[in-house]
Amino acid sequence: MAANDRAAIPLDLVRLRRSCAECSLQQLCLPAGIEGADLGRLEALVQRPRSLQPGDALFRLHDPLGSVYVTSEGAFKTIGINEAGEEHVLGFHLPGELFGLDAIGSGKHRCEAIALGEAKVCELPFASLSTVAAQLPSLQRQLLRVMGQSADRDHDHVDVLSRRQASERIAMFLHGLGERYHRIGQPGDDFQLPMSRDEIARYLGLALETVSRGFTRLHEDAVIEVRGRRVRILDAAALHAVANGCEADSARGVARPSRA
Repeated sequence: MAANDRAAIPLDLVRLRRSCAECSLQQLCLPAGIEGADLGRLEALVQRPRSLQPGDALFRLHDPLGSVYVTSEGAFKTIGINEAGEEHVLGFHLPGELFGLDAIGSGKHRCEAIALGEAKVCELPFASLSTVAAQLPSLQRQLLRVMGQSADRDHDHVDVLSRRQASERIAMFLHGLGERYHRIGQPGDDFQLPMSRDEIARYLGLALETVSRGFTRLHEDAVIEVRGRRVRILDAAALHAVANGCEADSARGVARPSRA
C-alpha cells in the first residue's frame, strides 16, 4: 500500500479502539506500538460480524484456509469425526480467542468448528493478515503470541487426557476454563458453561455419567457450586488439589489419595 493511500484512510482512534474491544479483538488488533494509519490498515482487514446459529459450521474438515477467526459473542467447539462417525471434541473457543489456526500448516482445516449457541465471529483473511503482519513487527509479535496460546491449549488437552483419574480430568478442565475466562477479562470463578456435559465428556474422553458424577461430587464437597450450566468455584485451592491427584480435603490440611 502506497504512503498516500495509507494517509487517506479515515481514522478515529477512539472509535477504533472501542469497536475492536467490543468484538473482543483487543489481543490481536491493539498490540502496543501500532499507531495512526497502521491501525487503520489493520482495522480494514477485519470482516465483522458474522452471525451463526447453534450447530452452524464455521468451517468443515478439509476446507481450504481462507481466514482465521475470533469469537466476539458466544463460543465454538472444534471436532473431529472418526471412521465410525463418532464425534470427538478437540477444543472449545471462548470470546476473544483466535482459532482456525489448524489449517496454517497444510492449507486445509483438520477439524470442524461448530457454534455452541448463538454466536458472532470476526473474520480475518489470513493472506492479508500475513502481509500486514510482515510490515508491522508489533502485530507479528502479537500474532505469534496468540498462536502460542493456541498451542498451549492443545498441550493442556493432552495433559488432561494423560490423567488416569476422572476426577483429575474434570478438575483440570474447570480450573483451566476459569483461567481462560479470567484471561479474556471475565470472572474466572463464576461463569456459564457454553458447552453441554456430553460435550465435556467427549472432550475429556469420559462417559457422560462419569462427568455428571464428578460435578456432583465437587458440588457436594463445596469445591464448586453448580446450578444448571452456571459454575461458581468456591475453593480454588481445593480444585487445584483435585486436579493434581489429591482429595479436596488436601487443600484444607488433610491430604489423601484421589478416588476414581
